[in-house]
Amino acid sequence: MTSVNKKEINKFSKMADEWWSPEGKFKPLHKFNPTRIKYIKENIIYNFKLKNKFKPLSGISILDIGCGGGLLSEPMSRLGANVTGIDASDKNIKIAKLHSKNNKLKINYLCSSPEKLKIKKKFDVILNMEIVEHVEDVDFFLKSCSKLLKKNGLMFVATINKTLKSYVFAIVGAEYLLRWLPIGTHEWEKFVKPEDLKKILIKYDLSLNKFNGMKFNIIKDEWNISEDLSVNYIGKFIKN
Repeated sequence: MTSVNKKEINKFSKMADEWWSPEGKFKPLHKFNPTRIKYIKENIIYNFKLKNKFKPLSGISILDIGCGGGLLSEPMSRLGANVTGIDASDKNIKIAKLHSKNNKLKINYLCSSPEKLKIKKKFDVILNMEIVEHVEDVDFFLKSCSKLLKKNGLMFVATINKTLKSYVFAIVGAEYLLRWLPIGTHEWEKFVKPEDLKKILIKYDLSLNKFNGMKFNIIKDEWNISEDLSVNYIGKFIKN
């Protein structure tokens, strides 16, 4: 079995050169990034009772799955974490390696999917950010991810809810009207409801700690954490 959807990999490989362009095809992720970095950082600090003010994530091992060009891996590394980033697109990994080298960051980037990862150690934290809606088999993908997480480790999953509102906002609005994303970036059929995500992860020894919504404030031009799960949301799970 494989979690890799070749059509999705080809789609993102074609855009790989634009990963680090704030006004390019990944502009929404650049806008998204400060909010998700803050959310992940604060939850890791709270869960692991970390005290280092200068490198707050020092001593924490993180696996960033579907890391793309490294938009999340790099900030996590700067915060002191020991980061491994994996992506099934070789082109994405090449871009990520080059960018981290130019910024003198030590990040272990590998072209792999979770089920094929040749690493014996397990991780304190796994990041599945905006990835589950692009994989071939969500259940198999999350099962493979769970095997890579330590007991009492954290898994963050950010994705898009499967609602009428998400179709209007994430596809019609973001792709066709506002042109924030290339048309065809998302398929509504692949969106995942929070309750379905929770059911899958319970099977693989992960219990839900909390769900939060992520909402765009069009007036302030920024993303914020909210209670509204109807479009973008993030889940924090703990390995039993």
